[in-house]
Amino acid sequence: MSRSGPGRRRALWSAGAVAVLGCLVGGLVAVLPGSHTHDGAASAVRRTGVEVSAGHCGRGWDAPASGLQVFALHNTTGAAAEVFLEDPHSHAVFGEVEDIGPGTTRELTVRLGKGAYAFTCVPEDTDAVTGPTVRIRTGRSGPAAAPVTEHDLIPPALAYQKWVAAGLDKVVRLTGTLRGAVDRGDLGAARAAWLPAHLQYERMGAAYDAFGDADGAINGIDAGLPDGVHDKDFTGFHRVEYGLWHHQSARRLRSPAGALLKAVTALRDSWAQARMDPAQLGLRAHEILENTVQFELTGRTDYGSGSNLATARANIDGTREVLSRLRPLLTSRYPELTDLEQALGSAGQLLDGLRHHGRWTPVGSLGRARREHVDAAFGDLVERLASVAALCDPRRTV
Repeated sequence: MSRSGPGRRRALWSAGAVAVLGCLVGGLVAVLPGSHTHDGAASAVRRTGVEVSAGHCGRGWDAPASGLQVFALHNTTGAAAEVFLEDPHSHAVFGEVEDIGPGTTRELTVRLGKGAYAFTCVPEDTDAVTGPTVRIRTGRSGPAAAPVTEHDLIPPALAYQKWVAAGLDKVVRLTGTLRGAVDRGDLGAARAAWLPAHLQYERMGAAYDAFGDADGAINGIDAGLPDGVHDKDFTGFHRVEYGLWHHQSARRLRSPAGALLKAVTALRDSWAQARMDPAQLGLRAHEILENTVQFELTGRTDYGSGSNLATARANIDGTREVLSRLRPLLTSRYPELTDLEQALGSAGQLLDGLRHHGRWTPVGSLGRARREHVDAAFGDLVERLASVAALCDPRRTV
């Protein structure tokens, strides 16, 4: 799964705002309409230098005013720090910057209006410190949301883990059917059994990080292997896929199919002792479709079956499973949740229309207009899910 880089900038936004997403690599930036975060910003945007430290958190914001604000947050401590701007009474968060290095300045862009505000500085390995309260008398602020804590995320994470356990039972059963067909030498039946088993595994995308090395053995690709698809370390579903659709014999496929069944069975049996990190659940919801765009919609993981769009459809199902567990937290924090759920449904229907007589259209066979339609639908979903990742990122307040 992808990882978010240092210095993520977050602001909460409403309809009409644009989330600029760099695949969560190098930072997540929320840009409000008309704002600029580069040098030479519009003169209408007020820019204020603010100190980040345990002793003087928030110092420098001496002339509060309503409207679009750019805060240059300068870390004067000797350790990395996180900063967020909040309502000191409700603790609703308006914006956040993570991983500000020692001596480093990073910017936060937010729209502020009538109300009370305070910066909270959280240096690494140090208690959080809240700076002085600043009051603005006029104007309308941008959106804010109550922070999520790790404790809030434990119930949805446990519920998701339980769902994954049931899903792994199905993976083992379906993979057993695949292996049985290979052992009988019935490669037609094996090709028919491969996709249901693979899709069942794909639906559990938010758990891949918790699967550890097992995921690479079960669902890895040949990238980086010296001998590519012929490398001895190329294993799992895609190894079996390659053999089934490249005329390898049943005898040659018995070992890869047997190893795959052994790997998914071991994962199923060990899952009761596994522990997902609750703090990562919102980010994983975003990463499922981010990876879909990167690997499935580009055809990078097609080893002959032409089933990338089927995988993308399973990834939508997997995303909905995560969101269903996070819904109690998101209902009061994310006004666009219903729109997101509707967009997921529309994207699923779009992909369903690309399946004819039980066969999925290969990505490479999509016409230009249809390809652009699919790409646009998933690009929109990735942007929306970036909001979920930001809202469900737990904040340390003590």
